[in-house]
Amino acid sequence: MHFPVLLEESTDLLLGNSGKIYVDCTVGAGGHTKRILEKNPEAYVIGIDLDEEALSLAEENLKNYEGRFSLYKANFSQIDEVLEEEGLERVDGFLFDLGVSMMQLKSERGFSFQIDAPLDMRMNKEQKLTAYRVVNEYSERELERIFRDYGEERFSKRIARAIVTKRKKKPIETTSELAQIVWECYPPKLRHGRIHPATKVFQAIRIEVNRELDNLKEALEKTPDLLNPKGRLVVISFHSLEDRIVKNFLRERGDIFKVLTKKTLRPSEEEIKKNPASRSAKLRAAERRA
Repeated sequence: MHFPVLLEESTDLLLGNSGKIYVDCTVGAGGHTKRILEKNPEAYVIGIDLDEEALSLAEENLKNYEGRFSLYKANFSQIDEVLEEEGLERVDGFLFDLGVSMMQLKSERGFSFQIDAPLDMRMNKEQKLTAYRVVNEYSERELERIFRDYGEERFSKRIARAIVTKRKKKPIETTSELAQIVWECYPPKLRHGRIHPATKVFQAIRIEVNRELDNLKEALEKTPDLLNPKGRLVVISFHSLEDRIVKNFLRERGDIFKVLTKKTLRPSEEEIKKNPASRSAKLRAAERRA
């Protein structure tokens, strides 16, 4: 089961402007969209996702709200194109939940080292770049860069060198193979910390495969022109790189956005107990000035 993170907090903030048309930029299984439609009987939600499996699930989960939502297979960096398709110039709010869903993590698509699967990690199955290509074709320097910049991995150089050495003998094909390489690069005394040694490397590769940070920046830059006055922007991020992008964007656009969350909102202890994956979530929200 997938639990939408910060469900009440995010939807309350989004709907606080009494608007009617909202965009769920990462609709997933439809949890946030469903709550928006429940809370505001007049709301209409445009849902966007790259994952066809997620869109099918969302359509099923939202069937009781037929006529009050539409779904698009697209990257959220294409929000302007989606709105044009809907015949809209502006909307009343954008919601971004930047986490990888439990459905994706538990799939055999290579998102998690906890399930042995081919190295893939594509949100959009139609794109050409996969985790396999990153691991087996990127240069040692490129691998080191993405592990350092996207994973904030302290042993990025050592791990990149080990990958290049291993793949000379045979291609690295599965999540378990890659996780083992990273495991062996960590000093024994650091292998049993709170998170698995491979966590940051898998995060970095996933970000690279799906251009997650670039797409987030592109999407945020488009929001001011696509929001009505008092339109809301709500973003739930899960690691420091995403949160930093959102924080800097709102600071730089202070003439356009009024920040509604002086401090990031975090999940309650009760939510974390129910859904441990929510523990790293941070929510920021802002309103477009009139």
